[in-house]
Amino acid sequence: MKTLEGSPGLMDYLQKILTARVYDVAIESPLERAGKLSARLGNDVWLKREDDQPVFSFKLRGAYNKMALMSPEERDRGVICASAGNHAQGVALSASRLGCRATIVMPVTTPRLKVEAVAALGGEVVLHGDSYSDAHQRALELAEEQGSTFVHPFDDPDVIAGQGTIGMEILRQHQRPIDAVYVAIGGGGLVSGIAAYIKAVRPEIRVVGVQTADSDAMIRSVKAGKRVGLDDVGLFSDGTAVKLVGEETFRLARALVDEFVTVDTDAVCAAIKDVFEDTRSILEPAGALSVAAIKRDVARRKAKGETLVAVTGGANMNFDRLRFVAERAEVGEAREALFAVTIPEQRGSFRRFCELIGPRSLTEFNYRISDSEIAHVFVGLTVGDRRESARLAKRFVDHGFATIDLSGDELSKEHVRHMVGGRTALAHDERLYRFEFPERPGALMRFLSAMPPNWNISLFHYRNQGADYGRVLIGLQIPDAQRAGMQEFAAGLEYPCVDETDNPAYKLFLR
Repeated sequence: MKTLEGSPGLMDYLQKILTARVYDVAIESPLERAGKLSARLGNDVWLKREDDQPVFSFKLRGAYNKMALMSPEERDRGVICASAGNHAQGVALSASRLGCRATIVMPVTTPRLKVEAVAALGGEVVLHGDSYSDAHQRALELAEEQGSTFVHPFDDPDVIAGQGTIGMEILRQHQRPIDAVYVAIGGGGLVSGIAAYIKAVRPEIRVVGVQTADSDAMIRSVKAGKRVGLDDVGLFSDGTAVKLVGEETFRLARALVDEFVTVDTDAVCAAIKDVFEDTRSILEPAGALSVAAIKRDVARRKAKGETLVAVTGGANMNFDRLRFVAERAEVGEAREALFAVTIPEQRGSFRRFCELIGPRSLTEFNYRISDSEIAHVFVGLTVGDRRESARLAKRFVDHGFATIDLSGDELSKEHVRHMVGGRTALAHDERLYRFEFPERPGALMRFLSAMPPNWNISLFHYRNQGADYGRVLIGLQIPDAQRAGMQEFAAGLEYPCVDETDNPAYKLFLR
């Protein structure tokens, strides 16, 4: 049995969870069997539907429990929190029910949907800074100025206990054996609460924590034996994009979580589609992490006949983001393969290549004449699994068509598929960079103002995907003598940046 050193101990948390005051505002969310996904995976998969909560997220539980346990004097002074979305809505609704004032500090990059949702619940919204860290610091300053009580989104025993009621409900709703429960991790409040209850009551059940590969602060911290902060976090799963986990959540997760799994963006998009096909509900990325992890874990362990529970944490999804999710879900499920194929510019070559494709459906085919001898085409095809893309690439090569499998290439999936045919002889000294810009007015202007005046933009590609950041591809003509200055320029902007100049897709289609 796992033990928890220090205070509060495991039995303390069990008592806190059993007496948590969450049901004044939260519902006991359903535990539903995912029939289609269960059949595909050969395991019994259950979804703990926290996306059904009044604010479409589990965050309501912890926020209300914390605020309900405050003294009347504390509530009279008002509460304040920092959040990019779900915690903010939980605090705002809780304050409304408890009759106290709530100030919510949100980054200026927060999607309008979430800002409006908080305001509709009666929260006083203050927009500040580009990130959660900026908003958090401002919230602490305002709390001191106003005498308000700060409600932490995860690093508080009462908040953790509120989230732990999910574990209590799972074991009550499914009293037969459970092999594992999968829980997404941002700051760690959700997994800490669920793990505390499960390990106190049914310690044989595995608790699996899930993070995205680009926001894995908890996993790195557990490996290091101390809290490790990240310089940057991936923003696709914005609900789990936390640079530094809490002190208390680190203590609990390190002691009680059995193992950790990382998943990527494509796997999360595929999981969103899986849940939609079973429930007709659309999860936000953070809400689908647990489902993506079950799929990866089952494939890795070749598990069969197990009972696995995924906590689907939330459904605050911007509608515009569905374009991106739908596009990437097929790749994440290995139902689409992308290739760069070189074809001779000869009569009949295109027909010969199409014959090799056979009955498969084309998802993409991009070509523009640029050479008298050869043509480079960008091809997307439906496939049955990941192994089929490798077999197809070999088939094309065996028949004389040089081929590169681009199915795992981020540049190709995000940008090149929309830009094929952009080669020009005028783009001398060009370097290619992939950036993530905060999705707010002035972000591009800041970039242009900081750029040295003798650099020239030779390529620019951007697609709005409804997130709180934008993915931008930029070609810069930089004189050889000044290339060393690019690193300093990028560091000064503090926008995540990847040099794609040597990417083979760029060389074939754009350079």
